[in-house]
Amino acid sequence: MERADEATANPVHTADPVVRTPYGAVRGRYEHGIAVFRGIPFAAPPFGPRRFRPPVAPEPWDGVRDAGAFGPTPPKPPYSPAFARYLADPVVAGDDCLNLNVWTPAPDPGARLPVMVWIHGGALTRGSSAVPVYDGSAFARDGVVLVSFNYRLGVEGYGLFPDAPPNPGLRDQLAALEWVHDAIAAFGGDPGRVTVFGESAGAISIGALLASPHARGLFQRAALQSGPPESTERDKVRRLVRRMAARLKVPATAAAFAEVDRGLLAEAQAEVGRRAGPILGGPAFGIVVDGDLVPRDPLEALLDGAAGDVPLLLGWTSEEYRLWLVPTGLAERIDRLGAVALAGAMARCRCGPEVPRGYRTAHPDAPASDLVGQMVTDHLLRCPLHRLAGSRTGGDRAPCHVYEFAWRSRVPGLGACHALELGFVFDSAEVPESAKLAGPGAPRDLAHEMHTAWVRFATDGAPGWPAWDATHPVRVFGGDGEPVVPGLRDPEMALWEAAATRPEPVPAAPGVASGSLLKGVTPLSAVRRLRRPGAAPRG
Repeated sequence: MERADEATANPVHTADPVVRTPYGAVRGRYEHGIAVFRGIPFAAPPFGPRRFRPPVAPEPWDGVRDAGAFGPTPPKPPYSPAFARYLADPVVAGDDCLNLNVWTPAPDPGARLPVMVWIHGGALTRGSSAVPVYDGSAFARDGVVLVSFNYRLGVEGYGLFPDAPPNPGLRDQLAALEWVHDAIAAFGGDPGRVTVFGESAGAISIGALLASPHARGLFQRAALQSGPPESTERDKVRRLVRRMAARLKVPATAAAFAEVDRGLLAEAQAEVGRRAGPILGGPAFGIVVDGDLVPRDPLEALLDGAAGDVPLLLGWTSEEYRLWLVPTGLAERIDRLGAVALAGAMARCRCGPEVPRGYRTAHPDAPASDLVGQMVTDHLLRCPLHRLAGSRTGGDRAPCHVYEFAWRSRVPGLGACHALELGFVFDSAEVPESAKLAGPGAPRDLAHEMHTAWVRFATDGAPGWPAWDATHPVRVFGGDGEPVVPGLRDPEMALWEAAATRPEPVPAAPGVASGSLLKGVTPLSAVRRLRRPGAAPRG
């Protein structure tokens, strides 16, 4: 595939591109031969009487609307200083935050190019389509129309109230996909060749969309990066809303929250959620089963055959947990607590001592933080993705390809952490915002290699390595050995499969130094000790 620095010169365009959408015409910009449109509204501003409600169509406009700059971003709290060092999250003020962006090499209805739609991550509480790492130029350069969009976050998008429908943020995503279906042909895209791809909360969202009957036909392929299909317990979300209500001194209703200034609401959300996170658990916003858009748990639905005709690309980074443990110093805290931390991991993963004992046997020299991190990553992420991949072998279901990103950041301590692969997938590893995670001089050949695989998957469904079968092939990007490793995580997965067949585990604390069991530490008390001040906030 042709590289940007190897491509022939792009034609010179003397006029800005203009494309008509279902709601009016928009004027973009040509940037290095790519037509770029930013900030196009796909739904009306979700404020005033529309706050906490499902999205509605935007008001049509006359004339030509300028689409030269990113539109407003949804309300959200900033990252804590510990995470802001590594993760960019720009803020654009304004109400019209349900907007999207398009990068296209040919804004011509006759082009019929493959389309990729990006759904950003950020724990459903942060992020936007304006993050520079998500620049779609490289995809357009390689013959793909790239679309990215915003959706409501946190309590605005995933709060659970007795007087408002659930999951408005996920409904925003559905509305954006409907816009793509109706409008993308005018930008040169083929609405019958749409691939959705997302990372972390974006991948979790795709899992729900795959399982939703409302999204059928809106996309034909899906890539889930570091996020499993899952739903969140309704009580977990309600607890967070009630804590916010108590802090704000208002009832826990959508009507009362709608009267609160959006900035104050974001501050309260950040405060009540600051000690929750992927490693520690705790109340959190998430997608809930609602009997309509999400009729049942997405993973269960997909294992039973929902979206069985949609080819999948699934994967993770080899050290996901380091993004949550290293920046905040929680890794050192876990290493000091040792057996107590491993007991906390047992509670988080609802397993018995045989699981951490198996990890210690497999990794005798690893510090406690690595064992805890890998245990929780496997339990929450790799196990469900393994099960999903396994459901695609045999029969008439579409294939599934699995990858692992193993290149280690040049920022000390981060390793192959969560979100590190994004600059490589977008081939934007050289932008400063990518370097915040990757460090200086990220390998361009690896970025080209990974980006090319995603383009191939969107183009013909074949990213370049064997589909999942009985040998469990995993394409390893940036590793030191063979590019395809059969059964890469099978030993760890076997521990969880064995644990799932055993009776309810007895809560004992696994030893660290000798492999013996240390008595007197309960898993739940260990979690409470880990959540004391100094623990990592949700990222």
